[in-house]
Amino acid sequence: MKARVILVDENDKEIGFEEKMEAHKTGKLHRAFSIFVFNSKGELLLQRRAKDKYHSGGLWSNTCCSHPRVGETLEEAVHRRLKEEMGFDCELREAFHFIYKAKVGDLTEHELDHVFIGRYNGEVNPNPDEVEEYKWVPVASLNKDMKVHTENYTEWFKIAFERTAKRENLL
Repeated sequence: MKARVILVDENDKEIGFEEKMEAHKTGKLHRAFSIFVFNSKGELLLQRRAKDKYHSGGLWSNTCCSHPRVGETLEEAVHRRLKEEMGFDCELREAFHFIYKAKVGDLTEHELDHVFIGRYNGEVNPNPDEVEEYKWVPVASLNKDMKVHTENYTEWFKIAFERTAKRENLL
C-alpha cells in the first residue's frame, strides 16, 4: 500500500487521509513533524537530504522530518522516524507548531508542522536512502550561512530554524 498522510484543518483536527504524493500534488493541508536535535555544545545536527528524495533532494535540513502514519501518534512517529532516518533515538519534546505552504519543484508542501526538540551526544548512523550526509553545526554560523545561501536549505527548515534556536536560547 502507498504511504498516506493525515489531512487536517487549521486546528490540527483530522479530516481524512490522502496518498502522500497526491496530497503534495494538490497541496492539501496535512500533519507533519520536524525534529531538531542539539548536542551539549549547542550545535544542531543537520542532514543533507538524499538526492533522489521526491522533493528537496540534496538540500540541508533539520535533523529529521516526516509525516505520522495513519493510526500513529506524533510521539510514536517522531521516535520511529528518528531511528529510521538517523539511526538513533533520544528524548524529544514538542515545542510549537506552524502552518506553511511552499512550492517545491512541481509539488506543494502544505503542512501543519509540529516541531520537536531533543538533546543527543552519541553516534549517528544515518540511512543512506534518506540522508546524503550530516554534520553538527554551531547555531550562530548556521544562522549566517542560511542568510547568505538560502537556496541550500529546505523551505520548512528556513521557517522553523530561527524560532527553534531562539526558543533554546541559542540565538
